[in-house]
Amino acid sequence: MNVQIHSVRFDADKKLIDFVHQKLDKLTQIDDGIVKAEVYLRLEKDQERKNKVTEIKLDLRGAPLFARKQSKTFEEATDLAIDALKRQITKHNEKKRGV
Repeated sequence: MNVQIHSVRFDADKKLIDFVHQKLDKLTQIDDGIVKAEVYLRLEKDQERKNKVTEIKLDLRGAPLFARKQSKTFEEATDLAIDALKRQITKHNEKKRGV
C-alpha cells in the first residue's frame, strides 16, 4: 500500500507519523485490496480544544473511501477515522459478496 502523509499548518514528528502508519497497517489485515492511502493532519484555526483534524482517503479496489474526524489529539482523531474506515471497508466487502 502506498501511503502519503501531509501535515498542514505544522510539522508532524516521527512518533505521530509512525502511529499513523501502524494504524493504517491494521486496515490491510481487514482488506488487502487497499492500493493507496492519503492522510491529512490539520490544525484548525479554531481556538477550541478540539482543533486537531485527521482526514484519510483510501483507494480500495472498486471504491474510494473517506473519513474525517476532529478531536483533542491527532492520535484520537486518527483512531476515530480508522474505526470509521473499518466499518466502511466491512460494508463494502459485504456488498461485494452480496450479503
